Amino acid sequence: PIPLPPNLPRSFYRDSGAIARFRRTAPDGDGYRPEDWVASTTPRFAQAPAGLTTLPDGTRLADAVAADPGAWLGPEHTAAYGADTALLVKLLDAGQRLPLHSHPDRGFARAHLGSAHGKTEAWFVVDAAPGAEIRMGFTRDVTADELADWVGRGDTEALHGAVHRVPVAAGDALLCPAGTPHAIGAGVLLVELQEPTDFSVLLEWEGYAIDGAAEGHLGLGFDRALAAVDREGVDGAALARLRGPGAGAASGGSVLPPEAGSSFRAELYRGEPTAALDPGFSVLVVLDGTGTLGHERGRPLAVSAGQTVLIPYAAGHTELSGPVSALRCRPPAPGTAG
Repeated sequence: PIPLPPNLPRSFYRDSGAIARFRRTAPDGDGYRPEDWVASTTPRFAQAPAGLTTLPDGTRLADAVAADPGAWLGPEHTAAYGADTALLVKLLDAGQRLPLHSHPDRGFARAHLGSAHGKTEAWFVVDAAPGAEIRMGFTRDVTADELADWVGRGDTEALHGAVHRVPVAAGDALLCPAGTPHAIGAGVLLVELQEPTDFSVLLEWEGYAIDGAAEGHLGLGFDRALAAVDREGVDGAALARLRGPGAGAASGGSVLPPEAGSSFRAELYRGEPTAALDPGFSVLVVLDGTGTLGHERGRPLAVSAGQTVLIPYAAGHTELSGPVSALRCRPPAPGTAG
C-alpha cells in the first residue's frame, strides 16, 4: 500500500481550503485547486500530463501500471479490462457552486470521443455546510431546442429552474448516471468516483474562470455535444433510487445503490475490531480516526483521517484495524462493466 500526497491540478472554479483541512496539509494558496485526483491514470482533457498521479519514486502511476498490470490490477481485472484501471477517484471541494454540466455516456464517448469510457460518477459526502445541495436531473422533459436556446443565451435562471435541488449532508451517497445534468453546491466536500475520463459538457459558464463557448463542448461544437445530455425529466422517486446507504452501510458494505456496480464500487470499512479487505486494486480514503492497515508485503501502515492510500493487487489481503473508518474505492468487478 502506498500513501499518496495531494495531486491538485488547477481548475476553473474555486476551492474553500477544505481538502487541505481534511488532509491536514498546508493549503495550496491560489484558491483554484478544488480537486485532488487520487491514484489517477487519467489526464485533464486536452491538458496532459495535468491530473496524472506521480508515485513517491517519481514514476507516473499510468506508466507503472502499463509496465506490470498483473501486479497492480490482478489477473481477473486484466483479463476483463487490460491495463486500464477503469477508475478515477477525486476529493472535491466546492468552494463555489459548480456550473451546471453533464457527462457523456459510453455510447456517445465511443462514437465521438474515441473512448471506451463515458463518465458516470458517484459522490460520498464527507462534509457539507447547513443547507447544502446538489442540483441534479431535469424536473420535466426538455426539448433539444429549449436546451440549445438556454445554453446559447446563457439563461442560467431557466436552466436551474428546470433541475431538482437535492439536499445533502455528511454521510450521504448518490449515483449520477452519465448524461444527467448536475451541479454540486457550494460548501460540499466529497469523495467522487468516476469512470476514468475528463469529459464534461458545460451548460453554463458565466462567472467561472473558463471560456465555455470555446472549451465547454469537448471540441465537438454544442450542436453535437448537447446530444450527450439526458433531457428526460426525472421524478422524486427516481432520484431517491440514486441514493445509496451511505454512512449507514454495514462495515464492508456498499455505500452506493446496486446499479453503480457496472461503473465502480465504494465500500465503507470500520476498523473495530478489524476489517478484512480482499486483494484488489483500490483507493482507500481514510474518513476519520487512526489505525493501521496490515498487508502481506511487510509491516502494517499507520493510517489516519485525511490520508489516501493506493492498494495494488500485489499487496494481497489487507486488514484495517483500530478506531478508524475508510472508504474503499474500486473498479467495477470483472465482467460487470458495459
